Amino acid sequence: MPRLSEADPVLHPGAVIANSTFGGWCEVGAQSTILNSDFGDYAYCERLCDIANTSVGRFANIAAMCRIGPTDHPMQTASLHHFLYRSSSYWDDAADDADFFAARAARRTVIGPDTWLGHGAIVKPEVTIGAGAIVAAGAVVTKDVAAYTIVAGVPARPLRARFAADIADRLLALAWWDWDHARLRDALTDFRSLPAQAFLDRYGG
Repeated sequence: MPRLSEADPVLHPGAVIANSTFGGWCEVGAQSTILNSDFGDYAYCERLCDIANTSVGRFANIAAMCRIGPTDHPMQTASLHHFLYRSSSYWDDAADDADFFAARAARRTVIGPDTWLGHGAIVKPEVTIGAGAIVAAGAVVTKDVAAYTIVAGVPARPLRARFAADIADRLLALAWWDWDHARLRDALTDFRSLPAQAFLDRYGG
């Protein structure tokens, strides 16, 4: 599907978007649903993703069938059912519970820049995935993930760091994901060919 301009996201067939914004060069996979979320430049999700109440960082890589910011049912009340808050679907004289929906929307999930969420990963509300982190396929993330950390499992737990601490710190300081489009193009060959430390030695951080 062609992009009309750099500001327009590529929305594949069946994508449903509500109350969401996109930076340049973004892409939303087929049959995905994006609600009350924002995508930074170059962020994308593959097919059949469900993303709600989430800030997605620049260059985030979200594989197919991920669920981010899944909403919860009320557990402290006598019933879990959504007749409590989607009440107008059941009675003509009952309004939906606006306060409940507002509280849901306020529970933001944050996906940091240049992250990778594997196929079928789930990230709970109010969780932050740090820059450069990797979430393994099928993981269920219930707690914050530190930058440049690989997590896996149910619930997700750290497997290892992607880089030594000094390299991770230098990458965070460099914050190449904030470079403009032209600078990224100028460095493309080095992005492709250099290990992280050599890249940092050339570009600072």
